[in-house]
Amino acid sequence: RKPDAVDGVDLQVEEGERVGFLGPNGAGKSTVLKSVSGLLSLEDGEVTSGEITFKDRSVTRTSPDTLVHLGLFHMMEGRHVFEDLTVEENLRTGLVGRSDGLREIPDSIFKLFPVLKQMLGRRGGDLSGGQQQQLAIGRALASGPRLLILDEPTEGIQPNIVHEIGDIIIQLNREESLTVLLVEQKLPFARRVATGFDLMERGRVVASGDIAELSEDLIQRHLAV
Repeated sequence: RKPDAVDGVDLQVEEGERVGFLGPNGAGKSTVLKSVSGLLSLEDGEVTSGEITFKDRSVTRTSPDTLVHLGLFHMMEGRHVFEDLTVEENLRTGLVGRSDGLREIPDSIFKLFPVLKQMLGRRGGDLSGGQQQQLAIGRALASGPRLLILDEPTEGIQPNIVHEIGDIIIQLNREESLTVLLVEQKLPFARRVATGFDLMERGRVVASGDIAELSEDLIQRHLAV
């Protein structure tokens, strides 16, 4: 039997929080996120025990598409856009996950990302890296999430877009009470965007608290390379 990638993880995200889920590479963060969003499950043996709850209901054996309809969207690491589809078609794929039946792209997405409205007819694969990441986030928002899980949203993105993405996450949280669980290697970004943190190392959560409690001592012990 292979050793467990994570063991005894207790992760709690309250409604309306912005939580930074931090840790070195290989700590098990992405495994936890995939378990939460149904990409790993008890049924296929990839998750051997435990329970996952969302909005006060157990979703341990719930499929990813059902979770999206419930309001949980997991934007995985990397810019996952459909390269051969237009920007508009990419955004419309997010509408499939809505529970309210809306079939038009919300104007709020274009207010957040004006560049997407200008490029509706362009192929996703023709966009720059930063534009693709904005498109990926826009598609996630098109599904109408209440919990948005972001895995390394700033990876490989130019600094001005990184700052803009941080502003948008904070704005969505404050104005629409969107709950955010964020995996991020850039500590300045995590400290600016998150209100709380959970720190993971070797498959376990070793510290958590308000983001102001993420001390230099914790960083040196668990995050320093």
